[in-house]
Amino acid sequence: MSRLTVVNFLTLDGVMQAPGHADEDRRGGFEHGGWQGRYGDRVMGEYMGKGAAGDGSLLFGRRTYEKMAAVWPHAPADNPFTDKMNNSRKYVCSTTLDEPLEWSNSNLLKGDAAESVARLKAQDDPDIVILGSGELIRSLMPHGLIDEYVLAIHPVVMGTGIRMFDGVYAELELVESVQTTTGVIITRYAPT
Repeated sequence: MSRLTVVNFLTLDGVMQAPGHADEDRRGGFEHGGWQGRYGDRVMGEYMGKGAAGDGSLLFGRRTYEKMAAVWPHAPADNPFTDKMNNSRKYVCSTTLDEPLEWSNSNLLKGDAAESVARLKAQDDPDIVILGSGELIRSLMPHGLIDEYVLAIHPVVMGTGIRMFDGVYAELELVESVQTTTGVIITRYAPT
């Protein structure tokens, strides 16, 4: 059975919206995009790289998949994540996309997300990582399908924005924490 791990950037108040750049996701009038950039360092790069490295597959919701598919096929080859993002097997939970999906090695999971992901996890494949995909994460949590959360919690408070855990309940156990040189705390949690 595959393990399913969430790897995400969050603010202190749990916002996951638009960490990368100003225009990444302006839903709800969000104007603080790009909040993550100045906090990167070697510690974060190495630790977060481990979370998305290896032979595992990637799992996305539709919105995150479309954003990633627009960027990574054109990313510089010397970026340490380009090869992983483009060559990994990718799964997308969507009720609106149709096959074939254009980004290499992408597979559509049709129907109910929780049922599709439960079937995917039951296969004897390498582990699976979810990047971004807040709606997908919130739909899987009540079904106990997520095995681990790797969260880079940034010393920023937004006050507005889409939160990763909005509307869901979970009790988590801290497995590990690492502090970066820029004040980010990278945590690894497992459901209790």
